[in-house]
Amino acid sequence: MPKTIQQSITLPAPAARLYDMYLNPEIHAAITGASVTISPAPGSAFLAFNGMIFGTMLYTVPHRLIAQTWRADHWISDDIDSILVMSFWPGGDSGRIELVHVNVADHDVQGVSEGWEKYYWQPWREYLERGGPQGKE
Repeated sequence: MPKTIQQSITLPAPAARLYDMYLNPEIHAAITGASVTISPAPGSAFLAFNGMIFGTMLYTVPHRLIAQTWRADHWISDDIDSILVMSFWPGGDSGRIELVHVNVADHDVQGVSEGWEKYYWQPWREYLERGGPQGKE
């Protein structure tokens, strides 16, 4: 039975900039170290880590919310697409991201859960601490 992952992270950049960074293909790729195709337009394709993760953008609220379908290329055909929702919460010079990732394939829930920390939260924090553009486009 598919599982739900919930995580929260506070990063040293305003929430609006974190939102912009996630949706900017060049900055997103600089954070993760892998190519990405992303756009805020509903129905647009999402591809990350050279196509290992893919889906469709469902909905965005500027600087507040991103919703997308999401699946890994190693999931089996019987696995349903998961839904990723990220909400962005202001906190002065920092911003908090609340992540809810539903319908994650049972056989990959641990990998996906650990992957958020390993491939997103840690590199994003390091990128900001190195003085990345902090969302400047």
